Amino acid sequence: MITLTWLRRDLRLNDNTALQQALKGPNKVLVLFIFDTNILDELEKNDARVSFIHQQLELLNSQLVKMNSGLLVKTGDPLKVWQQLVNEYNIGEVHFNRDYEPYATNRDKQVQQFLQKSGIACYSHKDQVIFEPHEVLKPDGTPYTVYTPYKNKWLQKFNPANVEVKESLTSNAFAKIRGNIPALHKIGFEVAKVKVEPYDLSVVANYAQKRDLPAENGTSNLSVHLRFGTVSIRQIVKQVYALSPVFLSELIWREFFMQILYHYPRVVNENFKTKYNGVQWRNNEDEFKRWCKGETGYPIVDAGMRQLSQTGYMHNRVRMITAGFLCKHLLIDWRWGEAWFAKKLLDYELASNNGNWQWAAGTGCDAAPYFRVFNPTEQVKKFDKALKYIKKWVPELDSFAYPQPMVEHKMARERALEVYKKGLIN
Repeated sequence: MITLTWLRRDLRLNDNTALQQALKGPNKVLVLFIFDTNILDELEKNDARVSFIHQQLELLNSQLVKMNSGLLVKTGDPLKVWQQLVNEYNIGEVHFNRDYEPYATNRDKQVQQFLQKSGIACYSHKDQVIFEPHEVLKPDGTPYTVYTPYKNKWLQKFNPANVEVKESLTSNAFAKIRGNIPALHKIGFEVAKVKVEPYDLSVVANYAQKRDLPAENGTSNLSVHLRFGTVSIRQIVKQVYALSPVFLSELIWREFFMQILYHYPRVVNENFKTKYNGVQWRNNEDEFKRWCKGETGYPIVDAGMRQLSQTGYMHNRVRMITAGFLCKHLLIDWRWGEAWFAKKLLDYELASNNGNWQWAAGTGCDAAPYFRVFNPTEQVKKFDKALKYIKKWVPELDSFAYPQPMVEHKMARERALEVYKKGLIN
């Protein structure tokens, strides 16, 4: 009899709660990953995230080989894969770490019900967050929908002394199998040109001073690693807690948006604040294409959009500017921008992407008010005065090849205010 640990967005062996719990049991442990075709079928064939996952699986397999085991990799609809596994192996227990997105919670429920009907003990664990969606609530038991009170409660509940990072693994605890990672082309993908950079916490000490300056190397590249769980949130929080309250706040924002998505799954396709449902978006397709290509004539917007297309990343301050420009200057529905970022961002995470887009559009739970319209030119003066970031991504800036601004700021701002005001449902 064996125990299976099912990895999903926790692609590591160290400090992995489900794996640690599985190893405490009586059986040898087999580590499993399923390439979920429900997700893969929606992606482009050169999606860099799939390349990164594949690379990480190879690393995990090599670590397991050193412990006389290997990584079991399957491809398909997870429920069907589990139906095959139950016939293939004598399974005593299954362990996995919880995921809070609507698709994942539904998938996990189906798998759990199937395993229980098959007489297999199935355990889910808290792993990708410090506090789960039901752990930080208002005194009346309802979820917070404003960040600052949520953050205060989070900090009040948090005790760094209680954060344990478990790293030890014993080699004789794993089932002896030969790993079977399929080549990327076998699952219909190709090796992407865009690469994931390692994260760097040396920037944390100066994060508050440098995080808004896109030309500075002031951010950590951590988001993609948290997204796929190549590092544990406990390890990160332990390292940064005393170094930077501002950096810690960003990690709390991540959990805030996760609990919003969990408690209000409708936000995936709807405005959190329904009073914005009457806003009449212009949704001009040609203007949207120019925004996507980074050809708006606003250098900071174009630099950000090109950085995204070429690297799968965009600096956080610039994400705010580009998103605000799409929703307010062009009056294009935030859902269009959210879908574009979902396609391009290496660190795409539904909760944060959705939460931040609704923040930019003014429709979210704790959003910038609709009448706050960033002036892209003023943002350049504040955050990229020497044009270092802009010139890196918009080399033709000073030539005739660079387009004129596609819309005049003052006019666009007034138009946005009028459209929002008219559309507001009282």
